[in-house]
Amino acid sequence: MTATSDIAAPADLIVTGDRILILDFGSQVTQLIARRVRESGVYCEIWPFNASAERIRAFAPKGIILSGGPASVTDADSPRAPMEVFEAGVPVLGICYGQMVMCAQLGGEVTSSDHREFGRAFVDVVEPCALFRGVWAKGAREQVWMSHGDHVIRLPEGFSVVGTSEGAPFAAFADDSRRFYGLMFHPEVVHTPHGAQLLRNFTHDVAGCGADWSMGGFRDAQIARIRAQVGTGRVICGLSGGVDSSVAAVLIHEAIGDQLTCIFVDHGLLREGEAEEVVTTFRDRFNIKLVHRDASDMFINALAGVTDPEVKRKTIGGLFIEVFEQEAAKIGGADFLAQGTLYPDVIESVSFTGGPSVTIKSHHNVGGLPARMRMQLVEPLRELFKDEVRRLGRELKIPDSIVGRHPFPGPGLAIRIPGAITREKLAILRKADTIYLEEIRKAGLYDAIWQAFAVLLPVRTVGVMGDGRTYDMACALRAVTSTDGMTADIYPFEMSFLSRVSGRIVNEVPGINRVTYDITSKPPGTIEWE
Repeated sequence: MTATSDIAAPADLIVTGDRILILDFGSQVTQLIARRVRESGVYCEIWPFNASAERIRAFAPKGIILSGGPASVTDADSPRAPMEVFEAGVPVLGICYGQMVMCAQLGGEVTSSDHREFGRAFVDVVEPCALFRGVWAKGAREQVWMSHGDHVIRLPEGFSVVGTSEGAPFAAFADDSRRFYGLMFHPEVVHTPHGAQLLRNFTHDVAGCGADWSMGGFRDAQIARIRAQVGTGRVICGLSGGVDSSVAAVLIHEAIGDQLTCIFVDHGLLREGEAEEVVTTFRDRFNIKLVHRDASDMFINALAGVTDPEVKRKTIGGLFIEVFEQEAAKIGGADFLAQGTLYPDVIESVSFTGGPSVTIKSHHNVGGLPARMRMQLVEPLRELFKDEVRRLGRELKIPDSIVGRHPFPGPGLAIRIPGAITREKLAILRKADTIYLEEIRKAGLYDAIWQAFAVLLPVRTVGVMGDGRTYDMACALRAVTSTDGMTADIYPFEMSFLSRVSGRIVNEVPGINRVTYDITSKPPGTIEWE
């Protein structure tokens, strides 16, 4: 077993109302549990499964949720929950692996089986319980999303079966007297149609939480927190123009005013007009002290001939730090570094169960800065998910052109040009991408799409334009929809739209003679689609 861990905890509790604790056993959709809980107006946090009993008591949750995970409870070294979870006198909901943990730790019996269930299944409700009240009735058959291999073969004392499925005779069990519930399926995913209502029943009806989590309250509490942390010190912030750094900068400026200086490093890999928009918005509208460093030549020269996407990322990241530190040295005397770390960054930069997620967001300084920087971190968004950051941005009156902007990776257009980067390719891609987004906005589709962008493919194709042949590059268009940024499906454009966009790109962008539409959907478990 892994040693007790209290990593990824916020510096101090900023929410004084009701709250739910989620213990993570490594499921790729644990974050969706938190999102559903917060969407119902209840604050919650995700902690590693082996958080200490002392820390759990200090957090004082009104209910605890045990997530799913990839392990088998039958393995000797599989994760377990602290017994404090079951002794704290608060409701507990176990989901998938969390159900198996609850069963095993409370005296039931679990076995592994060759008969597994993955994907859509149906649960027959055989008995009522508080978790189902007003949502599922006895005798109903309900669609759910399963993902399990272990099976319960004997319930702990005090539990009864309340739901069965073809592959799981203990698909749902309950002990209403202790307010303990176990679900074999995942209520947090959209493929379980009434799952969010079940979670709301747990948080509001069973645990008795009020819907007192609001963005206005978060804003006020966070401003007070920033002022207390910073005092009379000076803060520098790396501003990219993206949603996260923009919201962080405006929030910090509201808290400490001219004690904040933003540094905008223009690496020459932004979309059309974005550098100008950043300077205008933050200098003119918000009157924030802003240093603008145009380092595009340095970045583009350093990327010459580089084709490996990870080498591109590391090259851009290393240069960014170098240029940022140069500008910070000119300012002199900063005590704090602000960055737009989000809650998914915090979670994914820590491997709670030994999985690969630790590498996903490694470009964030989650957990602290190198000692040589001699600064402390200010991370005012580290308790928020992406959609919550957008809500906070609107609360701060940041223009929707920034707050509502589709996610854009830190390496920018560099990873949307597979192969070597050249100024010519950047110019071609910017024009194609601009046309694509223009047409999406004209059609009123921008807000319906999670992310849309063009990719300049590393191939040339033969075409005929007018009376001559061409040998130019191909462009791929991508657009996905998502309710949570965790999974995504292709956006179903009408052919008339795709025909119009492709016609404009081929006619208006020299260097492209073919346009394709990428129909790849985004797999679960990743945050940023690039």
